[in-house]
Amino acid sequence: MKLIIAIVQDEDASRLVSNLMKDGFSVTKLATTGGFLRAGNTTLLLGVEDDKIRAAMDIIEHVCKSRRQMTTAPSTMPGVAGSYAAGSYPVEVTVGGATVFVLSVDQFVKL
Repeated sequence: MKLIIAIVQDEDASRLVSNLMKDGFSVTKLATTGGFLRAGNTTLLLGVEDDKIRAAMDIIEHVCKSRRQMTTAPSTMPGVAGSYAAGSYPVEVTVGGATVFVLSVDQFVKL
Protein backbone atom coordinates (compact mmCIF):
# COMPACT_ATOMS: atom_id res chain seq x y z
CA MET A 1 0.00 0.00 0.00
CA LYS A 2 1.07 3.56 -0.72
CA LEU A 3 0.16 6.99 0.61
CA ILE A 4 -0.20 9.59 -2.11
CA ILE A 5 0.16 13.19 -0.96
CA ALA A 6 -0.94 15.52 -3.76
CA ILE A 7 -0.65 19.30 -3.41
CA VAL A 8 -2.86 21.02 -5.96
CA GLN A 9 -4.27 24.47 -6.66
CA ASP A 10 -7.60 25.24 -5.00
CA GLU A 11 -9.33 25.68 -8.34
CA ASP A 12 -8.42 22.09 -9.33
CA ALA A 13 -9.20 20.47 -5.97
CA SER A 14 -12.98 19.93 -6.18
CA ARG A 15 -12.88 18.44 -9.65
CA LEU A 16 -9.92 16.23 -8.68
CA VAL A 17 -11.66 14.94 -5.54
CA SER A 18 -14.82 14.21 -7.57
CA ASN A 19 -12.90 12.30 -10.24
CA LEU A 20 -10.91 10.31 -7.68
CA MET A 21 -14.01 9.38 -5.68
CA LYS A 22 -15.91 8.47 -8.86
CA ASP A 23 -13.15 5.91 -9.54
CA GLY A 24 -13.41 4.48 -6.02
CA PHE A 25 -10.52 6.25 -4.27
CA SER A 26 -10.98 7.52 -0.71
CA VAL A 27 -9.62 11.04 -0.32
CA THR A 28 -8.87 13.26 2.67
CA LYS A 29 -8.76 16.97 1.79
CA LEU A 30 -6.68 19.48 3.76
CA ALA A 31 -6.71 23.25 3.15
CA THR A 32 -3.12 24.52 2.98
CA THR A 33 -1.26 27.64 1.87
CA GLY A 34 1.56 27.71 -0.66
CA GLY A 35 4.71 29.72 -0.24
CA PHE A 36 5.37 30.96 -3.78
CA LEU A 37 2.33 33.14 -4.51
CA ARG A 38 0.97 32.82 -0.97
CA ALA A 39 -2.14 31.45 -2.61
CA GLY A 40 -4.44 28.83 -1.17
CA ASN A 41 -3.88 25.30 -2.25
CA THR A 42 -5.22 21.92 -1.24
CA THR A 43 -3.36 18.87 -0.01
CA LEU A 44 -5.01 15.53 -0.71
CA LEU A 45 -4.16 12.29 1.09
CA LEU A 46 -5.00 8.98 -0.58
CA GLY A 47 -4.31 5.49 0.70
CA VAL A 48 -3.87 3.43 -2.47
CA GLU A 49 -3.17 -0.23 -3.15
CA ASP A 50 0.02 -0.76 -5.15
CA ASP A 51 -1.84 -1.92 -8.27
CA LYS A 52 -3.99 1.28 -8.27
CA ILE A 53 -1.14 3.83 -8.12
CA ARG A 54 -0.99 4.38 -11.89
CA ALA A 55 -4.77 4.93 -12.10
CA ALA A 56 -4.68 7.55 -9.33
CA MET A 57 -1.67 9.30 -10.87
CA ASP A 58 -3.39 9.38 -14.28
CA ILE A 59 -6.42 11.13 -12.76
CA ILE A 60 -4.23 13.68 -10.97
CA GLU A 61 -2.27 14.37 -14.16
CA HIS A 62 -5.44 14.70 -16.25
CA VAL A 63 -7.17 17.16 -13.90
CA CYS A 64 -4.23 19.27 -12.67
CA LYS A 65 -2.84 20.95 -15.76
CA SER A 66 -0.18 23.66 -15.57
CA ARG A 67 -1.23 27.04 -16.92
CA ARG A 68 0.21 30.55 -17.25
CA GLN A 69 -1.10 33.36 -15.04
CA MET A 70 -0.26 37.02 -14.62
CA THR A 71 0.64 38.28 -11.17
CA THR A 72 2.46 41.31 -9.81
CA ALA A 73 5.99 41.22 -8.49
CA PRO A 74 7.34 43.93 -6.19
CA SER A 75 10.10 46.21 -7.52
CA THR A 76 13.37 46.12 -5.59
CA MET A 77 15.56 49.13 -4.95
CA PRO A 78 18.99 48.66 -6.55
CA GLY A 79 21.86 48.37 -4.10
CA VAL A 80 19.64 47.95 -1.04
CA ALA A 81 19.26 44.29 -0.12
CA GLY A 82 15.81 43.26 1.06
CA SER A 83 14.14 46.59 0.25
CA TYR A 84 11.23 47.21 -2.07
CA ALA A 85 10.31 50.31 -4.04
CA ALA A 86 6.76 51.54 -4.33
CA GLY A 87 4.92 49.94 -7.20
CA SER A 88 5.10 46.60 -8.84
CA TYR A 89 5.17 45.14 -12.31
CA PRO A 90 3.26 42.29 -13.97
CA VAL A 91 4.99 38.93 -14.27
CA GLU A 92 3.75 35.80 -16.03
CA VAL A 93 4.17 32.64 -13.92
CA THR A 94 3.28 28.98 -14.33
CA VAL A 95 0.66 27.76 -11.85
CA GLY A 96 -1.35 24.62 -11.46
CA GLY A 97 -0.12 21.14 -11.97
CA ALA A 98 0.45 19.06 -8.89
CA THR A 99 3.25 18.22 -6.52
CA VAL A 100 2.89 14.55 -5.66
CA PHE A 101 4.67 12.41 -3.09
CA VAL A 102 4.20 8.63 -3.04
CA LEU A 103 5.20 6.98 0.23
CA SER A 104 5.27 3.34 1.27
CA VAL A 105 2.86 2.49 4.07
CA ASP A 106 3.91 -0.13 6.60
CA GLN A 107 0.49 -0.41 8.19
CA PHE A 108 -3.01 0.83 7.43
CA VAL A 109 -5.79 0.63 10.01
CA LYS A 110 -9.31 1.97 9.48
CA LEU A 111 -11.30 2.03 12.73
